[in-house]
Amino acid sequence: MQALSAIQGNKATIKLDGHFTFEGHREFKRATNEVVDNHNVTELEIDFEKVDYMDSAALGMLLLLNERMHGRSVKLINCKGTVRSVLDVANFAKIFTMV
Repeated sequence: MQALSAIQGNKATIKLDGHFTFEGHREFKRATNEVVDNHNVTELEIDFEKVDYMDSAALGMLLLLNERMHGRSVKLINCKGTVRSVLDVANFAKIFTMV
């Protein structure tokens, strides 16, 4: 999996590409560290447009990221298909804004 981050002003975007699984945890952490460490960022969007599979480890990574953001906004965007189903079953819409 690839995770590319971009920061513009107070908004950051991380675009994921590939299977979002435990094997991608180092890449995900690298991309998210850039955002978490930048205290000017108040909003983070994680773009799932190019993700067609995720496992329970990915859910855990998202929960940890949410904690590390210390109340700053985290949105999950472009979730579809199986990925959307996994997020729905896990009730992630109660934790994250899903667009």
